[in-house]
Amino acid sequence: MNYERRLRAAAQFVISNDDANIQPINCDEMGVLATLKPHQVDGVSWLIRRYFLGVNVILGDEMGLGKTLQAITLLSYLNAQKISPGPFLVLCPLSVTDGWMTEFTKFAPNLRVLRYVGDKGVRLALRRTMYEHVKHQEKSPSSVQPNLPFHVLLTTYDIVLLDQDFLSQVPWHYAVLDEAQRLKNPSSVLYNVLEERFVMPRRLLMTGTPIQNNLSELWALMHFCLPSIFGTLKQFVSAFEEDNEDVKVNQPFKTLKYILKAFMLRRTKTMLIESGTLTLPPLTEITVMAPLVPLQKKVYISILRRELPELLAISSGATSHQSLQNIVIQLRKACSHPYLFNGIEPEPYEEGEHLVEASGKLVVLDQLLKKLHAAGHRVLLFAQMTHTLDILQDFIELRGYTYERLDGSVRAEERFAAIRSFSKKPAKVILGTEANQEAAFVFMISTRAGGVGLNLVAADTVIFYEQDWNPQVDKQALQRTHRIGQINHVLSINLVSQHTVEEVIMRRAERKLQLSHCVMGEENNHKIKEMGADAGDLRSLILGLHLFDPGDISDEVSSARNIMEVESLAEKVIKMRDHDPSVKDERKFEISEMDSLHQTDFSVKRTSDSTRIDPGLDELSYQSWVNKFKEASKSTNFSMVELGKKRDVAQSKTPRREVDRSKAEEKRRATWESLGYQSLAVKDPIPVMGDDILSDSGCVQFVYGDCTKPSNTCPSEPSIIFSCIDNSGKWGHGGMFDALANLSGTIPAAYQRASECGDLHLGDLHLVKVDEAGDEENIAGHSPQWVALAIVQSYNPRRRVPRSSISMPDLEQCILKASYAASQNSASIHMPRIGYQDGTVRSEWYRVERLLRKYASIYYTKIFVYYYRRPA
Repeated sequence: MNYERRLRAAAQFVISNDDANIQPINCDEMGVLATLKPHQVDGVSWLIRRYFLGVNVILGDEMGLGKTLQAITLLSYLNAQKISPGPFLVLCPLSVTDGWMTEFTKFAPNLRVLRYVGDKGVRLALRRTMYEHVKHQEKSPSSVQPNLPFHVLLTTYDIVLLDQDFLSQVPWHYAVLDEAQRLKNPSSVLYNVLEERFVMPRRLLMTGTPIQNNLSELWALMHFCLPSIFGTLKQFVSAFEEDNEDVKVNQPFKTLKYILKAFMLRRTKTMLIESGTLTLPPLTEITVMAPLVPLQKKVYISILRRELPELLAISSGATSHQSLQNIVIQLRKACSHPYLFNGIEPEPYEEGEHLVEASGKLVVLDQLLKKLHAAGHRVLLFAQMTHTLDILQDFIELRGYTYERLDGSVRAEERFAAIRSFSKKPAKVILGTEANQEAAFVFMISTRAGGVGLNLVAADTVIFYEQDWNPQVDKQALQRTHRIGQINHVLSINLVSQHTVEEVIMRRAERKLQLSHCVMGEENNHKIKEMGADAGDLRSLILGLHLFDPGDISDEVSSARNIMEVESLAEKVIKMRDHDPSVKDERKFEISEMDSLHQTDFSVKRTSDSTRIDPGLDELSYQSWVNKFKEASKSTNFSMVELGKKRDVAQSKTPRREVDRSKAEEKRRATWESLGYQSLAVKDPIPVMGDDILSDSGCVQFVYGDCTKPSNTCPSEPSIIFSCIDNSGKWGHGGMFDALANLSGTIPAAYQRASECGDLHLGDLHLVKVDEAGDEENIAGHSPQWVALAIVQSYNPRRRVPRSSISMPDLEQCILKASYAASQNSASIHMPRIGYQDGTVRSEWYRVERLLRKYASIYYTKIFVYYYRRPA
């Protein structure tokens, strides 16, 4: 049977046997202490009907519509009606386990829930308790079949991978996977472990974004639900991607929507509000086009000048993907704040107004927060980069506002404490009262860490200081506030630097959302090729640079906004909260200053009109802009801002030095070739963009033991042993030196060989493969193993203490490279605790810990930090 016909036949069978007249659910009989809203009652009934049909499904309600409560009600129904005794498995990101436990306790107290999270020791104790419970039941003569001491086991995706040998032994009667977009990559370890090792024939996937980027991700979710029906990815894509522009290209999507209707329940807030089944406070979304201040323009143009050869290579297609990534990332940093570059802030650095005045977006944010604070509102402040959060935290402290912070490096217990502290306060408080003084005014969150699964209705204002590469992530972040439970009009403010690469990204992001609208939303007449335009198309972003005027490179005071003008802009934004949209398209606005420099009026237009402009694909304008930029660079004496480390700028200051460096590099490689030497140093990784930034997939765990024996902790996976070392080339004695030498003689030999060939530099990471010449007891039968030698200390015999302390910038480079290498080899990292001696440098260790959590999160890496258990 044709693949598409097979899917239609399966969908038709499900839809035709969908008995909508099933007896209405009664929450009291199920022990659910909640009053479900009409759409939630319909959702639970739909899930029950699909359960009886034997179909695994996706609950794809938009974020904030109560998917968690619907899932809990379903599990209560299965248990109370004796349909399934359990056990049930609930998987979710770590950040939302607290929310799940709260709702289980509040709404389904009859269900016994075991929260299976914590470090290795805590989980071992929980497993021992389960074992003893089952063993005791087996001894009881009245016991027919031993039961586990819980109905529901709640755990995270990371722990499923860590403890898969244990958890996969339990036959799960029903599995609920929250934030199921984590399964969008069918090649991931998580996807394959759950599909191949776990016994869970009945599955419910919950996600507010069933489609984030393309149809392949949708297939991954549907195939996980029903692998026998949805077949292979090749079949799915060939059936529903149509390249013929002469036919009705919407037909494949109409067929797909019909099929998905049988296996996915998708409701949006707009749909429910229009049908009268849901009432929510209004949401007004505003894009504020912020100016660049003189310092930002200097930095922005300095980047463009430095990267001009790469820009010229774009039209010929000779520029690499990595080069384009780097240019875009650097330009985005300039738009956010110039202090994101080393050496820009004044020395010696002191907190002051210069922090605010150095960024146009921060100037606007300053005025917005001042007015929001005076009016008693509470704010979620999102940024994509954690370094930007550092600057925003300095700014918040400068202004004396109370705040909480959450990013990928914050410990789990600190996350939960911050969320509870912010959420327990009302969304609006009376000015001057003790409650208002105690409440956190701003909750600063990195979009990737806090955009998923959190309920933060205590805030009524959301500000995006930086936009995520994937617009679906920003949508999820906004739904943390505009959801069931919100009682105030929500104001969403998107800060975008005008006439820069940020504006191009914003325009293109709207295009990326159209695929989701086309497959699951209303009918529309655009062609598929238009809808499939990728917002991550870096080349189109570079082409959009022609928005920036290369003639506007002076640092005159007139180019900066007068404080009164910015106040007027902020006042205009705040007043938009009072706007009561009568049409759904009129809730999105864009505010920017009019072209006249001497007027304080501001243009306001609907975003739906402005997003039709797509400047990112105008190659002719881009070529004209390049020529104009080259002429402007020649005719001006505008000084170039030094970016990054001074030594890096000095090396590339003149073409002659570039030539000398190139010759030296060729000579070194020729010497290495003659000596038969091949460097083991890890190259700088490609900057991470898109979906990989600050996820919850990576983790840092603390264990007792010997880090040179990782097989004791992770016996079935590749591993990298991380060790800090100096650049002397002399292998030491004792401690880690002896342990690594005993592990394999190739390790000290490789280190000494690198020294002889002049290949030891601070910040280098040498990755040495552990060969069979080492201790056979440690190596035989185990997965691949490497040792990462991190060159983070300098050695000078003339100093009183020859070996320096650990260089933190070089250590960060090495952790970055080790995490990247681990991700490439599907390996975990094992290391001793670094920078901690007799409790005298606790702050230094905490800085190291934040770095470990950061790069573990970015590269989906498991890092184990070992404590040495000294004998009593």
